[in-house]
Amino acid sequence: MKKSTILWALVAVAAAVGGGTWWRARSAQPAADAAAGTASAPRPAQTVTVFTVLQKDVPVTIEATGTVVPLNTVELRPQVSTTVRSIAIREGQFVRKGDLLFSFDDRADQANAEKARATLLRDRATLADLERQWKRSQELRAQNFISQGAADTVLAQVEAQRALVVADEAAVRAADVSTSYGSLRAPLSGRTGAIAVNPGSLVQPSGAALVTISQMDPINVSFQIPEAQLGALLRGGEEGKGAKGAGVTVLLPPSGPGRNAPRESLNGTVSFIDNTVDVASGTIKVKGEVPNPKQLLWPGQYVTVKMTLRTLKDASVVPQAALIIRGQERQVYVVNAKGEAEMRPVQQRFNAGEFVAVEGVSPGEQVVVDGKQNLRPGTPVKVAAAKAGKGASGAAGSASGPGEASASAATAASGASR
Repeated sequence: MKKSTILWALVAVAAAVGGGTWWRARSAQPAADAAAGTASAPRPAQTVTVFTVLQKDVPVTIEATGTVVPLNTVELRPQVSTTVRSIAIREGQFVRKGDLLFSFDDRADQANAEKARATLLRDRATLADLERQWKRSQELRAQNFISQGAADTVLAQVEAQRALVVADEAAVRAADVSTSYGSLRAPLSGRTGAIAVNPGSLVQPSGAALVTISQMDPINVSFQIPEAQLGALLRGGEEGKGAKGAGVTVLLPPSGPGRNAPRESLNGTVSFIDNTVDVASGTIKVKGEVPNPKQLLWPGQYVTVKMTLRTLKDASVVPQAALIIRGQERQVYVVNAKGEAEMRPVQQRFNAGEFVAVEGVSPGEQVVVDGKQNLRPGTPVKVAAAKAGKGASGAAGSASGPGEASASAATAASGASR
């Protein structure tokens, strides 16, 4: 009885082990069959839109908001306390250097000037008489009709009168200076501001300015750039012109509604770089001198300033939409010779609006723009449409056109350093 029980227990264990092995084999067979079928079946091609990589010169530019400031501004005040007799200009009038602006009541000064000239004429006549006496005294002294002392006395009178004539001449010049204060003329060419007085107003040197004149042509534009761009600015770009040879382009506000409205631009050069970086903002102040013959720029106006620091020669240009951004890494999908998607790491050199200059791809290669979210390395692709022709014109407009988007300071700094 005991042996039969043990025997039946061994048979039960053997049956359980065999059944488990058979069940596992049967369960694994469908998965193996499915895996074999999947490996043998080709991957379906993904439809994508591609862009042919361009090779072109890309200007490294920065944009900043600037303020138009006059090259020279002068506030005009009278030199003496007087009253306004007449005003020869209108508010906002363009005047040239030397033009008459104001006339003042200068009757007292004119009278003093006439009095000084009369005194000069009288003393000159006295001097002429003393010189004749000196000449006669020399003749009489030669004949011993007068003493030497008498002759010396006449000579002293002549010299004293000559000194008096010199003083009179100085008094006349001083009177002429006082008389010149009777009118106020433009010290420079420019446009006048508001006139603060009227005919008959009492004006004083310490009072408010009568009018302000601002030079309009040429004119300055003041703006600030990140300190990371200072080195490139001081080197003067690829042409080596130096800091004051760097070009400045001022973009005027759009002439019509909408972001794509035409914008006029004026070109100038850098005229001033501050000697200190603002530690609070990390920027440095720069001024550009811009010709303004049509007076399109106005003092106090806010404008967009664009500077070209250097040019990336023969750079590879792709659309921003082609980039796959993962933290600090930038990648693109390239269609290889087999028609498969190949992931390629790239280095961003400069962000030019909708397009970007990169390293890691060659001109003529095709990068995926639309549909890359469904791709994996090695996935077959089906090209829907090529954008080489459209992209070429778009890249030119974005990289160098007046409406390009401003690159961020960090991106510009990274691109310039590379």
